[in-house]
Parts: sequence; structure tokens; C-alpha cells
Amino acid sequence: MDNFKQWKDFLLPYKFALDELQTKINIIAEEAKFMNDYNPMEHIKTRLKTPQSIMQKLKRKNIEPTLKNAKMKLFDIAGLRIVCPFTTDIYIIHHQLLKRTDINVVEVKDYIRFPKPNGYQSLHMIIKVPITLSTGVEHVYAEIQLRTLAMDFWASIEHKIFYKYGKAIPAYLEKELKEAAHTANLMDIKMKRIHEEVKLMKQENDDEVYLYLQQP
Repeated sequence: MDNFKQWKDFLLPYKFALDELQTKINIIAEEAKFMNDYNPMEHIKTRLKTPQSIMQKLKRKNIEPTLKNAKMKLFDIAGLRIVCPFTTDIYIIHHQLLKRTDINVVEVKDYIRFPKPNGYQSLHMIIKVPITLSTGVEHVYAEIQLRTLAMDFWASIEHKIFYKYGKAIPAYLEKELKEAAHTANLMDIKMKRIHEEVKLMKQENDDEVYLYLQQP
């Protein structure tokens, strides 16, 4: 079997896992909009690691770069990122995913309550998704990342800087990035407060209109 065919066969279940996950997440979003007139998600992005990226990660972890080890040792070959308006939305979606019977949550890392030293914030979930193939059911690992818009913007900039400097960021930039992460967190808190105040104002206005309409 040639190398291209091996990789194609290896990655196919992960591609199907992403398709399944995206459908499940879209259902959660649609139900929220229908039930509460509110979508707790801004956008969703999927990512499938390339063969080169998979082999490089195994080498960085000092693991022999084989397909078998990739399947057994790497849990983020398939990745799905959910970007939410507010931190509270992240935990709502997290709770809904925990309740689902069609996926198995293996591990949760909460970098929101416990940020990384560089300021990185996100909630990571390692899950297993059952995929039905012609050969039977295969349980495929995938990673879900949940972030706010501010967290996602910070992580995107940090990632670009990290690779621009060859993973050795100057100390002054590390300090500024950590300060920026703190600022992003404050913005999340402030925007959530504004959102709640606007909702309250709208509710009060709706109540006044309702009472006016009820007058004889």
C-alpha cells in the first residue's frame, strides 16, 4: 500500500468525526435560537492535522512516528473550535456536551479558570466520537476548544508571534502578551455586563408595552 493511500485511509475516520461533531454542534445552536432566541456561538471552525504535522508532533513528544502511535497517542488530530460571545456561553455548551449520550468526554482542561502562564485562556475537551463504517463502529478521538471572541483574537496573535520568533518570544513581548490576555479578560467581563443591561432594558420596555396594550 502506498503512503498516500495509507494516510487517506487513516485520516478518513477523523474527517467523518468532524462532520458528525459539526452536525451535533449546529443542532445545539439551532435549538438555542429556537428555545431562547439566542445563539451561544459566534462561529465554528474545524481542523484536520496534516500528515506532516502529525509526524512532527510525535517526534516532539519523543514517540516513534508511526500511524499506530498517532492513533493511540494523539488526541487532537481532529479539532473543532467553537467561538462564543461570552464566557458563560462556553460553560453552557460545555455542560450540554457533557450530557450527550452520543459522545464520550474523556478529559477537560479549563484554561479559563486556570490560565496558562503566558495568559492563554480556553476550555479544551478531549472526546471520543463513534463513527459507523462499513467495517464496524470506530471510536475516534477529537478535541473541542471553546473560546470567546477576545480569547480567540489573543490566541491568534500569540500563535503568529510564537512562530515568527521560532518559539523563543522576547521577554518584553511575553510580558505584553500576558497583559493583553488580562485586558481581553476584562473586556469579556465588561461586554457581558453591557449585554445583560441591554437585555434588562429590552425586557422592561417589552413589559411596559404589554401593560399598555392591556389597558381598556
